[in-house]
Amino acid sequence: MVQFGVDILLQQSPSWKKAAIGLVTNHAATTHALQPSRQALLEAGFNIRVLFSPEHGLDVSGADGQAMQDGRDPLTGLPVISLYGPKLAPSEEDLAGIDILLFDIPDIGARFYTYLWTLSHIIEASAHFQKPLVILDRPNPVSGNMYLAEGPMLAPDNASFIGRWPVPVRHSCTLGELALYFNATRKLSAFIEVVACKGWDRNSFQPDWGIPFVPTSPAIQDFQSMLLYPGLCMLEATNISEGRGTHHAFRVAGAPWINGPVLANGLKEMSEEGLSVQATEFIPSEGKYASKRCYGVKMEITAPGHFQTVWSGLLLIKLIQSLYPKEFAWAPYPTHVNPSGKGHLDKLTGLRNSENLFTLPLPAFLAAITKHTRVDDWKAATAAYLLY
Repeated sequence: MVQFGVDILLQQSPSWKKAAIGLVTNHAATTHALQPSRQALLEAGFNIRVLFSPEHGLDVSGADGQAMQDGRDPLTGLPVISLYGPKLAPSEEDLAGIDILLFDIPDIGARFYTYLWTLSHIIEASAHFQKPLVILDRPNPVSGNMYLAEGPMLAPDNASFIGRWPVPVRHSCTLGELALYFNATRKLSAFIEVVACKGWDRNSFQPDWGIPFVPTSPAIQDFQSMLLYPGLCMLEATNISEGRGTHHAFRVAGAPWINGPVLANGLKEMSEEGLSVQATEFIPSEGKYASKRCYGVKMEITAPGHFQTVWSGLLLIKLIQSLYPKEFAWAPYPTHVNPSGKGHLDKLTGLRNSENLFTLPLPAFLAAITKHTRVDDWKAATAAYLLY
């Protein structure tokens, strides 16, 4: 069975155990036995003084892009400072009584999942305020296989809170590895220690760990949603529902004007092996088409060891646009960190003028997305920082 960084730390008694600790975490961060990390650490005698929480809040229930406020944790009684509200990084005042920062948040392996970028601000704060940072590492749930990494790479002028620094959409790294990579390559000069997990094979996926799935945010409720997310998240920039407000977010795509069987047949013909597609209908309780019946497709990846999620998500949008040119539209996606919601597709893909890709004829489009999703040099770039 896999052991997370927090499990390894709980077996140790580090010199800083009684120092004043600021823990960056949420309720999805648990031990391998599913006890919340913050509770397990307190019971083991770690001197946690304050909690910092990312997007979706400490309880992992806040809606996507919704600002979260400070509060108090009902489980531990500790104060909670939100890092997805008035500020994205801890202030000097927040860290005044803190000796060391501890980070334990599960990631899902996609660049635009914001927990990585909360970590980036923590690294900068660690360096600026000279507070050591200990990262309790966790496996990448969609595998650490570098051959499954997919671009596009982020163009620096498309930087935002869903992608601050250049990294592929699907990065195949752990957060501990990315922290070491960024600290070195961006010369951040933070003092970082990574407590590595044990028993993880880079080629394994979350269901292989022998640990039940724990939802990481309101829309990521199962492994298939997590696996499809790097591609289907692109639907946020369109008027197609990605299934938010259903039990199948990022596993379905639909709208009131789509013919499900037609789209399903088109996607089956164009997709690579390893994707199961069926026509479906659903009624979202929130987001696009809330309370309206949508028709479309439901997807399941049957061969995760070689399936290209990002490539397939881009293809899905192209097929819908081709089938429904009058109904399909690009759409803004307002959030706390991008109130206007403009330029969302560029921020997701990392490409400049990415909507122009979809004006290409199908053969040229396929060639272009094949080129953009290939990241052959990413493995070499990160090799010195990989821990497993």
